[in-house]
Amino acid sequence: MSEQQGHFEMEPVSGEPVEVDGVYKNEWGREEKLNRGDVFPADPQLGTSEWELVQLDFDNHHDGMTDPRLVPKKKTTALEAHLQHPRRHPDDTKENS
Repeated sequence: MSEQQGHFEMEPVSGEPVEVDGVYKNEWGREEKLNRGDVFPADPQLGTSEWELVQLDFDNHHDGMTDPRLVPKKKTTALEAHLQHPRRHPDDTKENS
């Protein structure tokens, strides 16, 4: 593929449907967050304008925290594992009769 092939691609224009969630910028630098299925708006001063994708919007389900499944677990010894299991603890709640 030639590098010049991308030169002939057009940016989306006002009135066309948005295909990807993200932040878009028009020719005058006005940025707007648009979702898939929305329609690219016309600029109040410029009218119909081209829109360029500036930043993709993606779901980030972990709110900035590392997924707990990816954090290494502390290695426990056999004695610690023995004491941590609930069925291994002596039952102190029974009264000896």
